[in-house]
Amino acid sequence: MSTAIVVGAGIGGVTAAVALQRCGWQVTVLERAPELGEVGAGISVWPSAVAVMEELGVKGVEKAAVASRPAGMRRPDGRWVVRAADFGVEIPVMIHRARLHDLITGEFGPGITVRTGYAVETITQDDAGVTINDELSADLVVAADGIRSLVRQSLYPEYAGPQYAGYTAYRGIADVPVDDGGGETWGRGQRFGFARLIDGRIYWYATGNQPAGQGGDHASVSRAFGDWHDPIPAILAGTPPEAVLQNDIHDLPVPLVPFVRGRVVLVGDAAHAMTPNLGRGACSAIEDAGALARHLTGSGPLSTALAAYDAERRPATTKLVKLSRRVGRLGQVEGRVGGAIRDGLLGVGGKLMSLRRRK
Repeated sequence: MSTAIVVGAGIGGVTAAVALQRCGWQVTVLERAPELGEVGAGISVWPSAVAVMEELGVKGVEKAAVASRPAGMRRPDGRWVVRAADFGVEIPVMIHRARLHDLITGEFGPGITVRTGYAVETITQDDAGVTINDELSADLVVAADGIRSLVRQSLYPEYAGPQYAGYTAYRGIADVPVDDGGGETWGRGQRFGFARLIDGRIYWYATGNQPAGQGGDHASVSRAFGDWHDPIPAILAGTPPEAVLQNDIHDLPVPLVPFVRGRVVLVGDAAHAMTPNLGRGACSAIEDAGALARHLTGSGPLSTALAAYDAERRPATTKLVKLSRRVGRLGQVEGRVGGAIRDGLLGVGGKLMSLRRRK
């Protein structure tokens, strides 16, 4: 039986474990934290990732109900810039990150062993296999240890690693009645977005330009966005102050490193960490896991399967990293003139797309 070690038990890691288990592999999951689980707030799961979940037998990630009111992009005073319906965009399933993690790990069977509180310090490999900490050996190692991946660093010490995008992000969950389709509101160097989770609560996020390491809290985000259009003030007021998360936004520079080196493969943020502007980070990790399992299912040699995985996933995620970075720069424009031009172009683009769809 083929064996694999998955380093990291975030969304990408546990999905990879389930995918390999379904291929008949024996999997050991190594997690540095003392127990399995996810922190964070909401997460968008796009149709391509939902399809992978369905293939893996993960239940509960179904299509969300249609919003009761229009969604799209607004100005801080509430005026619409463009509505999602104009572009005909799909609305992803919105789910709490911890809930999605629980749904995936609920598929862990006898083919998966979990070791928590385990820190990976060394990794060596040869033609026969890969060894972690001179202790654990397997045919394959899947590195799912995040944007600051120690495995990636050991494989590519010359790679620059994470770079700061120039803005910070706040996230939270509010249990408040909101009859609004959600979407994003773009100001000058600031953005606020919210959406309904499938359990009825409201997931929100906000961004603001500032130097790295400056920090922030519930009071900071309330001062910045408390006078924006309804229901933003109510959402912030309905969020427990201690539950607000703040993180500076980083991504990985392109060109991305190869996702495969020998018997070690990178997935998720370890391979292609991107800014959250497209809401595709976790989805891409899920899709990585599905693609890896699909290529490993064949009868060819391991090296051929891994090369095919890299050839499929690296170009696709490179495009997302670049596009997400560009969207972030556009959304964080500070100047009054630049912001007005941006909003105007988006508004015109939405109208043109709407006319085109009607034709």
